[in-house]
Amino acid sequence: MALQSLNHVTIRPHDLEATRNFYVNIVGLREGARPPFGFPGYWLYAGEVPVIHLVGAGNPTDDFVGYAGPARPAAGSGAVDHVAFTYDAEDYDKTCAAIKALGLASKSQTVPQLGLRQLFIKDPDAVLVELNFPAA
Repeated sequence: MALQSLNHVTIRPHDLEATRNFYVNIVGLREGARPPFGFPGYWLYAGEVPVIHLVGAGNPTDDFVGYAGPARPAAGSGAVDHVAFTYDAEDYDKTCAAIKALGLASKSQTVPQLGLRQLFIKDPDAVLVELNFPAA
């Protein structure tokens, strides 16, 4: 078996629209094509790849993974610590301004020896999101 790549991450948000808006307006993903499933959701793309799947209530796997009816998982990243994205260096200031304008809390750091600036923010369900930018 030869692994090719990570395909996507699925998030089961409490507020589907707020979470969609966060990943589109802050993270910079774009809403794209999604099969006509019988439950609400979005596929959010980085380039041509749908990297985040947002799944609303009614997914047929709900009972398989232990969600009964409209119940959603507890907020936060759980056993998964965070999801990370990479950007161009010139996007750093624009992203910082967007986070500040929305009043979102964030933490920043620079990774020694890698020349990497990082921003950490939480989505509406408290999933930790890491945004990576090459140092200018």
